[in-house]
Amino acid sequence: MKILLAGATGVIGRALVPQLVEAGHEVSGTTRRRAKGKLLEGLGAHPVVVDVLDARRLRKAVKAERPDVVIHQLTDLTSGDFAANGALRAAGTRNLVDAALAAGVETMIAQSIAWLYVRGEEPATETDVLDPALQPYQSIASLEQDVARMPKGVVLRYGALYGPGTWYAPDGAIADRVRRAELALTPAWTSFVHVEDAAAATVAALGWEAGPVNIVDDEPATFQEWLPSYAAALGAPEPRSIRHAAATGRPVSNAKAKELGWKPQYPTWRTGLLAEAAPAE
Repeated sequence: MKILLAGATGVIGRALVPQLVEAGHEVSGTTRRRAKGKLLEGLGAHPVVVDVLDARRLRKAVKAERPDVVIHQLTDLTSGDFAANGALRAAGTRNLVDAALAAGVETMIAQSIAWLYVRGEEPATETDVLDPALQPYQSIASLEQDVARMPKGVVLRYGALYGPGTWYAPDGAIADRVRRAELALTPAWTSFVHVEDAAAATVAALGWEAGPVNIVDDEPATFQEWLPSYAAALGAPEPRSIRHAAATGRPVSNAKAKELGWKPQYPTWRTGLLAEAAPAE
């Protein structure tokens, strides 16, 4: 297939392009910066320089590419500006869907997140409701609603991404916070997924039906479970405990993705996350 990958130079995009090319697809990738064109060419993709917030230019670019599928991996998290990321999720997704529909594209696969379910102890499935009280809800709800306007819109609710280039990498923002002892041992839930597994799920989703799918590993864990091991792997101070901390979040189930044929190469953070956090010998 001919695929237009929006956000091709992001963390997932850089892992995804080679997997798509290896699977035999023709890939074009968007970037806002012309200087990143060489990176995309090196990965095997044709660069398309366009800002998705410029609706007119985006519509022209998508029409010129004439893709069979649009894959949406747009984020704006490099500087940690969550407001900018939320705006991109909302306005950028709306523009991308409008441009895809105008070009006659029927299928879109889009990045969403898995940590917005209403709090609970049982693993959340795709039929469980999202919590409107959580900060990213408005932009994520807007994103998922816009993707649903496509004849076939697949929404991938990724867990907390770790691996090269992510915040959990040894040089990433979360690792820095752990070294500064800013994270505490609480009963808050995290469901992880390695960036390579997220990319593999995206390739597999080319054959999936419309709707949301959770993309997480097999072992959700609380901060009390994963943080001490992660800190030790980083060589960071032992995290502090907070008495009577309230449970937050919810474990997330990957049963649907597995039924569809996806299987994580890194089934648990205990191997993948900790191995990548350890300093190289």
